[in-house]
Amino acid sequence: MLAPAGPEMPPPFPHFDKVAHFVVFFLIALPAVAVRPRAWAGIVLSASALGGAIELIQPFVGREREFADFVADVLGALAAVPVGHALARGLSKLRQAGEGKRA
Repeated sequence: MLAPAGPEMPPPFPHFDKVAHFVVFFLIALPAVAVRPRAWAGIVLSASALGGAIELIQPFVGREREFADFVADVLGALAAVPVGHALARGLSKLRQAGEGKRA
């Protein structure tokens, strides 16, 4: 996202870059939400701030600034919240089961 623009290569499908932004920010937020589910709002806000900062910096490295990329970043981070909460519940159950076996 901050690498200087390289040679133009056609995307594998339309809006591929938006999907990539979504997936990257989903993967950034997911482990954090899974470990700290109550902090989800701060995690989403932080990921969104990162996405916004990247978009603001991109013109300085020969790339284009796109609001749609920022929206995809935010949506990816938001999509990680329910999945992260589900993972947190699963991890909690695993910990509880492990503690029960030790007792």
